[in-house]
Amino acid sequence: MSAVIRNDWSREEVLALMNLPFPDLMHRAGEVHREHFNPQEVQVSTLLSIKTGGCPEDCAYCPQSARYNTGLKAHKLLTLDEVIEKATQAKNAGATRFCMGAAWRSPKDKDVAQVAEMVSAVKALGMEACATLGMLSPPQANTLKQAGLDYYNHNLDTAPEEYGDIIKTRDYQDRLDTLENVRHAGLKTCCGGIVGMGESREQRANLLHSLATLPEHPGSVPINRLVQVEGTPLHGTAMLDAFEFVRTIAVARIIMPKSMVRLSAGRAEMNEELQALCFLAGANSIFYGEKLLTTGNPDVEADQALFARLGLRGMPLVEESKTVHADVLCSDKTQSCAA
Repeated sequence: MSAVIRNDWSREEVLALMNLPFPDLMHRAGEVHREHFNPQEVQVSTLLSIKTGGCPEDCAYCPQSARYNTGLKAHKLLTLDEVIEKATQAKNAGATRFCMGAAWRSPKDKDVAQVAEMVSAVKALGMEACATLGMLSPPQANTLKQAGLDYYNHNLDTAPEEYGDIIKTRDYQDRLDTLENVRHAGLKTCCGGIVGMGESREQRANLLHSLATLPEHPGSVPINRLVQVEGTPLHGTAMLDAFEFVRTIAVARIIMPKSMVRLSAGRAEMNEELQALCFLAGANSIFYGEKLLTTGNPDVEADQALFARLGLRGMPLVEESKTVHADVLCSDKTQSCAA
């Protein structure tokens, strides 16, 4: 089977995939994954909050919003030396990509200049660099590109029709505009969403449809499972069924076959069996480390132990964009774990 790269998926097609019997969906996703990636490898990233809290946005899931009383203490932008120290620790722990997140609605030019210095320092360590800073103007995107930034993260969060129920301080089009500015600057996009916010299966399919019909598929697609934080409007939302989460991963793999599909927020609440199912469904990237911005994440030792039990390994940086060689595909056709 050859997975054709398409940007013309219909909503009906994506929902039909979501509705497949679970064994059929997993089989199809596994085939697509093996066509484009080594199923034994997982790309490992580390995420650092370089500026925490105090955000003026009203995202209903976010403890960093200044509008909600979550007990989070706001912190100013970290120094360059602090970022270099954290990036070095991440590299030594096996991460190949270092992501920097700042709780801004839209950074000022002076903020971007400071982050650009951090990007250059991360690149000097031999790592890929990613940033998520809010909405970017075209000149700001160009500044980050010139500093060596590889990826810019700006999630769509949810389906267009649900967006106004989750965020009111910016429009869906604002997100699309930033993604266009990032692409025009020559940066790769990291773009996904959050599931488990009370949406229907059809709305999850519509989120994936929005991602797969962007002008270019995102290089990385983070699939976040809502982390409920007391004080945010979404605290108390019923937790998404585990198999529904796996279905989301599998459909993302099928319709965006060359993208890194990343298990992001919510892994701390996932048992090892659920994570293994996600790898089987085509997830091949994780965030490594004890925190994702402000919420918990499995620690490095736990992830290394899980990789060992499943026969997985970290994806070498130089191999990230390569497809699986024929001899890899043929040497172990019974391999049951996918990365």
